[in-house]
Amino acid sequence: MGVSGAGKTTVGLALADRLGFRFVEADDLHPPRNRAMLTQGRPLSDQDRFPWLRAVGERLAAPGVVVACSALARTYRNVLKAHAPDLVTVHLSLSPETAAERLEEREGHFASPGILDSQFATLEPLTLEERGLTLDASQSVATILDEIGAALARGLEPSSGAL
Repeated sequence: MGVSGAGKTTVGLALADRLGFRFVEADDLHPPRNRAMLTQGRPLSDQDRFPWLRAVGERLAAPGVVVACSALARTYRNVLKAHAPDLVTVHLSLSPETAAERLEEREGHFASPGILDSQFATLEPLTLEERGLTLDASQSVATILDEIGAALARGLEPSSGAL
């Protein structure tokens, strides 16, 4: 989980490869209306978001899946957990400045940098009741993967995971 530019897709692909899991990009599940809004820099409402989150949750219900999904608020993660009770969430955390820099450099993604302010306003860090960990997204992918691996070795064994 994390805001746009946190590296969810990059880390998610590498993690899925390391674990031998299937990778799903949650952004691919957005309906055209959501994509159009995000392209225009307009934040999604919960009404826009919940059907998409349920579709993401359905993918997470299968074992052996890593999903790159923003899941910024606890209520959004709860929708995912309703489908995947053993969900392990990795929050890739970074500063607004770093996220903005990354989005300015990114090509080929429909989300506009204009949504970052609303994403940071919506962001709710993981709570102690949630199964997961928060990592500094400014680290290398290799370091992030090693930290996830160490956390999994300590008992965060996933049947599915979300980034």
